[in-house]
Amino acid sequence: MQVVTTRDFRANQKKYFELAEKEPVIVMRRGARPISLSVVDDDDIMSEAELKSIRRGLEDVKAGKLYKMDSSESLDSFIDRIEHV
Repeated sequence: MQVVTTRDFRANQKKYFELAEKEPVIVMRRGARPISLSVVDDDDIMSEAELKSIRRGLEDVKAGKLYKMDSSESLDSFIDRIEHV
C-alpha cells in the first residue's frame, strides 16, 4: 500500500493510477478523510439493467406493491404463489 499527499498525487496522477493497478493507493487529505484508489473489476459495477431493476423495485415498495410471506408458508410455496400473481 502506498500513502501519498494530495500535492504529490496531483503532480503524479498517472504514476499513482498505474500503481493502483498493482496495490491500493491512499491519498491523505488535510482536514478530510483519506481517499483510497484501487482497481474496480467489471463484476464490481452494476449494469444499467441491474440499476433499472433496483429502481423499479424501490418504486414498487414506495407504491405499496409488496408480497407478504405467511408464517406457516415455506419459501418454495411463497415463491410459487408470487410468481403466479
